[in-house]
Amino acid sequence: MKKSIFIIFICLTLIFPLNNYKVFAYSASAYCLFDPVLKKVLASSNMNKRMAMASTTKIMTAFIACEICDLETQVEITSEMIAVEGSSIGLQVGDKISLKCLLYGLMLESGNDAALSIAVAISDSAKDFSYLMNQKAKKLGLKNTNFVTPNGLDDKNHYSCAYDMAKLSAYAMQNDIFKAIVATKTYIAIYNNGETKRTYYNHNRLLTMLEGADGIKTGFTKKAGRCLVSSCIKNGVRLIAVTLKAGDDWNDHKALYNYGFKQYQEVKLPVYNKFLTLLGGKIPQVQIKSETKTIYFYKGLSSYIKKKVYLPNFIYAPTNKNKKIGYVEYYYNKSLIAICDIYATKNIKTKKIEKKKCSFLNIFLQMFKYI
Repeated sequence: MKKSIFIIFICLTLIFPLNNYKVFAYSASAYCLFDPVLKKVLASSNMNKRMAMASTTKIMTAFIACEICDLETQVEITSEMIAVEGSSIGLQVGDKISLKCLLYGLMLESGNDAALSIAVAISDSAKDFSYLMNQKAKKLGLKNTNFVTPNGLDDKNHYSCAYDMAKLSAYAMQNDIFKAIVATKTYIAIYNNGETKRTYYNHNRLLTMLEGADGIKTGFTKKAGRCLVSSCIKNGVRLIAVTLKAGDDWNDHKALYNYGFKQYQEVKLPVYNKFLTLLGGKIPQVQIKSETKTIYFYKGLSSYIKKKVYLPNFIYAPTNKNKKIGYVEYYYNKSLIAICDIYATKNIKTKKIEKKKCSFLNIFLQMFKYI
């Protein structure tokens, strides 16, 4: 009997390898693993399904503020700004606080009062701010997203999907201020002209659980369940993971990244190598080469990498092997994936020209030949 059970176990293991089981066992109702540079979905389930997304909504709130506002602007808190339920950073009527501090309170502590304060400060009302949010969503091509609130509290008309949240986060992480905020583990907010000091702690446990994690936002309501949008970098590759209504989101994200980064391999970019005309040198041409660079790239797609070369038609002597001549840009589709500088490969001195053979006309004609 025991022998039969063992044989069955071995057969099942061969059919369903244990080390791959986690890839197909996510707890989330919907998820998406996204490469923002390649604009490629690496893994997904129900990624276009419209669902409540709770406080991950605040990604859009923060993104808009980072794009259009002077973050040193002081906001005076009104009763309207704190008339909201749920998580709070403890704002009081009459507080004077910078937009920067509000953003840290928004993204680290998930303050609903911070979200409403930002919305009212920018647009005079949450309703008007939601118009800005939806305009931005439309511009970014988020087809299954509609915003009603700046904080993500439940509303039947407030929804998004895993794929849209991944795309939104990809754009947001291009903003250096946003990127710095969501990667911060603790922040000391000082406001009311230095009279009030509070420490905000980031609720995103992945920042300490997962090497390379650098954002982005947690969320929870009874309707939405546990929601999480995260970002992780390994070997120069950034991936973004989104889970909606998950039972075990931390481990879901770790498993998604474990699967995703295995899909990448080292790729040596092709070296650009040619001869360039050299005016006034001891020899008429100089060999130039691009620097050697290795990147990590999605398996099977490296043959689709294209390059654009930026070089002058000629250069003047003297030159040396450390002199930058131009550069090469490498693209996948329209996405820039790498830049390599181009250098001369040797030192070349200026050619001595006898005065009797030198004339302004000859120099002009020599230059005109290569223009």
